[in-house]
Amino acid sequence: MRCPRCHHNNSRVIDSRQADDGRAIRRRRECESCHNRFTTFERIEAAPLLVIKKNGDREEFNRDKILRGLIRSAEKRPVTMEQMVKIVDNVENRVRELGENEVSTTLIGEYVMEDLVTLDEISYIRFASVYRQFKDMSVFLKELQEIVDKANAEKKDAEQE
Repeated sequence: MRCPRCHHNNSRVIDSRQADDGRAIRRRRECESCHNRFTTFERIEAAPLLVIKKNGDREEFNRDKILRGLIRSAEKRPVTMEQMVKIVDNVENRVRELGENEVSTTLIGEYVMEDLVTLDEISYIRFASVYRQFKDMSVFLKELQEIVDKANAEKKDAEQE
C-alpha cells in the first residue's frame, strides 16, 4: 500500500478490525520508509448488476430508485424508514443471490411487493398500482380481492390452530 505522505510502496499492517458491520476491514498501517501511520479500508467489490427495463434498456442497479418508490407508496402510512431500507436490503440480497449479472425490473418489483404486502397492505396497493400500471378498476379490484382472500385464509388458519 502506497504511503500518502512519502509515496513509498511498502507498509506493514499494525492492526486490523472489522468495520461497517463486517462488510469491510479497517487496517492501521505504518510506512516502512517514513514511519507515517495511516488507515485503509478493504471491501468486497461487488460485480455491477444491470437492470433490464420493460422497454429493453439496461441501467445499473440503483437502490435509491427502489427506496424512492417505497417512500412514495408509504407516504402517511405507519411504515418507518428503517423498515423500507430493510426491504431494499432484502431485495438487493435476493437479486445478488441469483448470481446473474442482469435482472429484470419485473423480478425486482415482485420481490418488493412480496415484502411490502406483509408490512402494510395500503402501501402495497399504492406500489402495485404504479408498478403494475393498473389500466382500469377491474384489475385494481382483482388485486384488492386477492389481498382480502389471503387475509381471510390466514385468519381461518389461525382460528383452526
